[in-house]
Amino acid sequence: MRIELATEPGSPERPNEDWASAVAPAAGQGGTLVLLDGVTPPRGGDGCVHSVSWFTSRLGGALAELSASRRDLTLADILALSIRRTADTHRSLCDLSHVRTPQATVVLARWDDVRIEHLVLSDSVLLLEAPDGTVEPVLDDRLDRLPPGSLTSEEAVDTHLRNKEGGFFTAGADPSVVSRAVTGEHLRTEVRALAALTDGASRWTEKFREGDWAGTLGMLRKVGPQGLIDRVRELERADTGRVFLRRGKTHDDATAALVEF
Repeated sequence: MRIELATEPGSPERPNEDWASAVAPAAGQGGTLVLLDGVTPPRGGDGCVHSVSWFTSRLGGALAELSASRRDLTLADILALSIRRTADTHRSLCDLSHVRTPQATVVLARWDDVRIEHLVLSDSVLLLEAPDGTVEPVLDDRLDRLPPGSLTSEEAVDTHLRNKEGGFFTAGADPSVVSRAVTGEHLRTEVRALAALTDGASRWTEKFREGDWAGTLGMLRKVGPQGLIDRVRELERADTGRVFLRRGKTHDDATAALVEF
């Protein structure tokens, strides 16, 4: 089995709010992959005294531990329990009902000798490659389905879209959000590789259109996760006319993971 991870902040002046971990237990018990993309709040109060990176490290740590140790629970159960456990660590200090309390997108994958389970919440990406090379993207595409112009102001997002019906959902302090996640499973024999990317790394396909999802996985196999991130950075620096980036950040935190069985 080959497992590779790489992550890079969008700016050296800001902490990296992505978080990733891969666990491959011994004795044939299988393994897990966790990938989070912290949601950066706008300037101003967010109801919490902790940083987004503080939140992602604690939520990610809970997800990694429970995914490996509680194989009797579904991934949705594990996400709900991890959200609750993380919220309990700062509930007495912070207003967790605030719409901008720290949040994150989530990708979870767990495998053993028989099956591979997956969960995706919000706009990070999971790719599953079949033995014949076909690549299936697992996407929570709610953000892509929003009406054009609906994300133009933070006030509109907070009032009408963030963790609301008809909008999009991320993991914050409310465990009920797990009902919005995209979940499923495959037989282990149906998957020869999987990959997970935060939206800073998936730009290679989603913004710059350098290749389809099969091309993304091929790039990961050829140059590794760091190589893919390096290519994204080159494309970002070259887009001086904002043809592809438009209103988006020039550089975003970028994380990619590849698992080959």
